[in-house]
Amino acid sequence: MNCPLVQPGAAGLDLTLPPEPDWLHLQELLQQYFQISDSWWQPETPVRVLAGARVLGMEHIQWLAELLQKHQLIITNVQASLRATAVAAAMAGYSVEQGVTASPSAIVAAPALYLDHAVRSGVEIRHPGTVVLAGDVNPGGCIVADGDILVWGRLRGVAHAGANGNPHRLIMALQMAATQLRIGGLVARAPANVAFYPEVAWVQGDAIVLHPARDFGRTSPGGVF
Repeated sequence: MNCPLVQPGAAGLDLTLPPEPDWLHLQELLQQYFQISDSWWQPETPVRVLAGARVLGMEHIQWLAELLQKHQLIITNVQASLRATAVAAAMAGYSVEQGVTASPSAIVAAPALYLDHAVRSGVEIRHPGTVVLAGDVNPGGCIVADGDILVWGRLRGVAHAGANGNPHRLIMALQMAATQLRIGGLVARAPANVAFYPEVAWVQGDAIVLHPARDFGRTSPGGVF
């Protein structure tokens, strides 16, 4: 498929972008599509952009957002298989889902996703590996990872590590003030009294426990990240 595809999705519309043609040609195709298409969608319909293996920078995503806005459509989510596109979408303020393709015979761990900006309210980051964030997770922000979640900042939103059901994952933050912590299938909230030092959360027995990061090697199973 070398043409963009717009079709109904689970929560609005899905806009699928092909890996080819080049960006200028794709811009022309998208403009032509929306110029000749009847507006069969409702105003303010949310759109999920399925970028796949196409590389998108912030300027590409912003151009898409402006084009769709002219036709009363709103980008809410970007799904990408490339880390560069996922990072650009997150920096542009959109919820992100980064997927990887696994062979039927083996499950290959996804590489870690590194982000160097705050996760704002209303933004959700999803990744099939570990997420390392150099910034804050604001209230209303959310990180969902199949691996660990390491926040070099204040965690004040929701963090779900081991989202694929793995309870042997951890959540670490320089300041743990989360509205909700989830590891595997377990749920907890950070204590009301926020500590002003790094803390680590992991599963012990049938509960999520929280300890100072300096004690992690002495109190946690295995003693290493």
